[in-house]
Amino acid sequence: MPADVDAPDKVAYGLTFRQLAILAVAAVAFYGAWRVLHDLVPPLLLVGAAVVLGGLVLGVVVGRRDGLPLDVWLLAAVAHARAPRALSTTDTTSTTPDWVQATKSPVMLPAPLRLPADAIDDGGQIRLGGGRAAVVAATSVNLALRTPDEQTALVEVFGRWLNSLSTPTQIVVSAQPVDLHSAARTLSQAKDGLPHPALADAAADHARFLDDLATRRDPLRRQVLIVTRTSPGERGDHAARRRAENTVRALSGLGVTARVLDGAAVTAAIAAAADPYRPPRPGGLAAPDTVITATRSRGRS
Repeated sequence: MPADVDAPDKVAYGLTFRQLAILAVAAVAFYGAWRVLHDLVPPLLLVGAAVVLGGLVLGVVVGRRDGLPLDVWLLAAVAHARAPRALSTTDTTSTTPDWVQATKSPVMLPAPLRLPADAIDDGGQIRLGGGRAAVVAATSVNLALRTPDEQTALVEVFGRWLNSLSTPTQIVVSAQPVDLHSAARTLSQAKDGLPHPALADAAADHARFLDDLATRRDPLRRQVLIVTRTSPGERGDHAARRRAENTVRALSGLGVTARVLDGAAVTAAIAAAADPYRPPRPGGLAAPDTVITATRSRGRS
């Protein structure tokens, strides 16, 4: 299968329809400028300007930057330059109260932040407007340790799963830091409760090893997340989770340990993806729709 399967088709002279459209618009603009200016400006000056501008248009048409066509890259640069620099989840269009002393210089207000996800239910399904999405956490497979026949079989299993996909599916592979100091502290606190002194000594020695490893190295762990989505016209409140469960069954043939994440795990995964260097919070994060209650302590009367 070619790597550029999504590449646009060449229409004529090795150019795509978009490139030909840009050249046609430029040619019409040049012809219109010639009809208007050929009686007012010397022809040699018009020809020189046409050569320079034609070279720029040809460079935009055939040029590429960062793997993108140059015209697409320039449009993205313009959109990025015009995009707001600050975003906020609160309403920034409301009027300023009377008791606020506004400054004389204009203040750039943040633009509203519109997230694609509306909510996460307890089952782990992410509500994306009219669709749903579910997340599967999976381990990786080291093909270098397998024989050529085993590698071929694993690739065939993975190919069958890819061919069975009928909706957009995203595979996210990320490296996240591991907090070994916390594991070492937990192990040091638990060694006193071990039933045998030899186990306590082994636990203390392993805790020292974890502390030394965290000090000398920057340990990382690899996380593989697979996001499955529903099709636009698909019905059912649990369609995304069913697709995630089918993904788990399909990947089991690869020797991959996979599981569908629930609401708390999906929330923690999204929070870790937004800020991977923040240490995990004890107790996890509550899902957006979860009602948080606190136990009231009773004092002695």
